[in-house]
Amino acid sequence: MKVSGIICEYNPFHNGHLYHIKKTRENGATHIAAVMSGNFVQRGDTAVIDKLERARMAVRCGADLVIELPVQYSLASAEGFAAGAVYLLDALGAVDELSFGSECGDVSKLQKAMDTVNTIAVSRSDEIRSIMEKGYTYPRALSSVVNGIDSEAASIIAEPNNLLAIEYLRALKKLDRNMEPFTVKRINAAHDGDNTENGFASASYLRERIQKRADISEYTTSEWASAIKTALSKGETASMSRLERVILYKLRSSTTDEIAQVPDVGQGLEHRIYGARMAGSLDELLFTVKTKRYTMARIRRIILSLLIGITKDDMRKLPPYGRILAFNERGREILARANGATKIPFASSIAKLSQLGDTAERFAELEIRASDIYGLALETVTSAQKDYRAKIMIDME
Repeated sequence: MKVSGIICEYNPFHNGHLYHIKKTRENGATHIAAVMSGNFVQRGDTAVIDKLERARMAVRCGADLVIELPVQYSLASAEGFAAGAVYLLDALGAVDELSFGSECGDVSKLQKAMDTVNTIAVSRSDEIRSIMEKGYTYPRALSSVVNGIDSEAASIIAEPNNLLAIEYLRALKKLDRNMEPFTVKRINAAHDGDNTENGFASASYLRERIQKRADISEYTTSEWASAIKTALSKGETASMSRLERVILYKLRSSTTDEIAQVPDVGQGLEHRIYGARMAGSLDELLFTVKTKRYTMARIRRIILSLLIGITKDDMRKLPPYGRILAFNERGREILARANGATKIPFASSIAKLSQLGDTAERFAELEIRASDIYGLALETVTSAQKDYRAKIMIDME
């Protein structure tokens, strides 16, 4: 038995994800445990369809066990996203390998680039800070300095999946766990690209097609294409644009001190966000705040975190539990293997998990609130407290 862990969002699932799972199986994985973002995702957006449906389809399309990544980690920077997800896989106590995609496709090169970047980040911190003072983001400033020292490392960190892969490797190193890293080289469609090739397309391209109610069956499995079609017919697809007025209300009713408590807000950014409260639309708000230094994804994550009520203190705590969203027979075998080896409790009921202590209660509170807000982003608004009534997917076919 070899259990491989995958960190994912499946927003939506596409043939690239299917290829990743296939290659992970070919590398010897008999079982796959996935940690998946919930109703909000790392690019600072709503998930295209509900987390329970995405978890159900994940099990139908290759995963065996799906665990929810808490919302504060789903809406975190790459570092926080990776730290929370890798911790959950480690805490399960049954995962042998961490499998992830990358443009590089070579773990040793990624590790070398990570070591180079770590060294330069410390030894050339003044130079990096000087570039940031000109209005550039930390990643851009770091990349610029690295490029003058190690061009191979610079080319590696210039690619988005490589950057996330390096954060996974950092998280593994901090845990000092014997979870072997394995990477699958990304092929065909680029991350966030609008080109398609051999049935492969980026998730962002597919989201655009879904918004236009266009067919995506060429780029995903028949199960996922059918699920999206059904969601569209029932008004069960989400868009952040539907949260426009509640976001504007939240900003107009927040103080600079409250904004300053949101993760990833620093160096006076709270004043810039507060100053945008005069905006009359979500787009105006986002573009008023955005600069070369602050990316759109970062601003969107901050705005959604403010709306949900996530604070810096919430990011100082590791997940106190693992919430199971779906599993099949092999998933049951993973849980059996984990029995007695887990670092934290794993269960499906958020009501029961919330009773495990103050930290667990806070994590559950944020998750329930996030789901309630997500319900307002759907074409057909759902009732509140849906997380309490959620029924997980158990697929024994």
